[in-house]
Amino acid sequence: MRERNKLDAGMSAVISLERDLKDSLELAEMAEAEGDEALVEEAYQTLKGVQERAAKAELEALLSGEADGNDAYVEFNSGAGGTESQDWAEMLLRMYTRWAQAHGYRVEELEYQAGDTAGIKSATILVQGENAYGWLKTEAGVHRLVRISPYDSNARRHTSFASVWVYPKIDQTIEIEINEKDVRTDTYRASGAGGQHVNKTDSAVRLTHIPSGIVVACQSERSQHKNRATAWDMLRARLYEAELQRREAATKALEDAKTEIGWGRQIRSYVLQPYQMVKDLRTGVETSDTQGVLDGDLDQFMAASLAARVSGAGEKPVEDID
Repeated sequence: MRERNKLDAGMSAVISLERDLKDSLELAEMAEAEGDEALVEEAYQTLKGVQERAAKAELEALLSGEADGNDAYVEFNSGAGGTESQDWAEMLLRMYTRWAQAHGYRVEELEYQAGDTAGIKSATILVQGENAYGWLKTEAGVHRLVRISPYDSNARRHTSFASVWVYPKIDQTIEIEINEKDVRTDTYRASGAGGQHVNKTDSAVRLTHIPSGIVVACQSERSQHKNRATAWDMLRARLYEAELQRREAATKALEDAKTEIGWGRQIRSYVLQPYQMVKDLRTGVETSDTQGVLDGDLDQFMAASLAARVSGAGEKPVEDID
């Protein structure tokens, strides 16, 4: 039923665009024949509106993957570099949270490991809403920050790395077989916000899927039982996402998915000094509005990456933009 409704909406949008385009062109022809400047302007504005709607529909049409309509787990991990990279990981957490909230998505924090001095070592959020995974899936990879470090007393320029991993929350009706003998369960004391009970009991749960090496963790609830259930949902989602990646690689003959989202591959650079620029190293899209991007203005990057992914266009060579 969900797929049917999505197809109905898409077909209705196309039919509506075709009708409005035809009506607008007829109105424009009539206005020009009569020399009515006001009516010509009205027809122009109507056509402009049709163009904007068509552009939006074109973007939405890119979200046609099997799990694109699902909610998304977004996982953040700091790279080497201690406090500097941990601060950068927290900046990314804030950036994607703001993007999600600006688009009407609900954000739930599932796991949070505070940094030694500032920032975070790791965190996982759940972004809930229509097409959350479809929009966020191309954001997986390594993100690089270049800036004058606020933690360096000599005010030197530092380069920091942090990774973002995105995978879909899967429907409970999808069966993912997991042998419990292949999963190691660890419990530990939660860190960060959550109250005295959360911080003083071993309520946090970490699951390690030994064959694949996938690790997930949850500490959002006071109950270890609830955290365990959520962690198992996350593990099933990670294994399902891995299967989607394998299918995509086979059917589209694209680069191996692990290359795209692996730790050693940067997808975007954020330069704050000596100049201001954010550049996507796959599509070449760039902007000097670094503050806007860090506040969650990511649509142009997502749209370009989606278009390139769907068309099968190759990525641009990675350039050093220091």
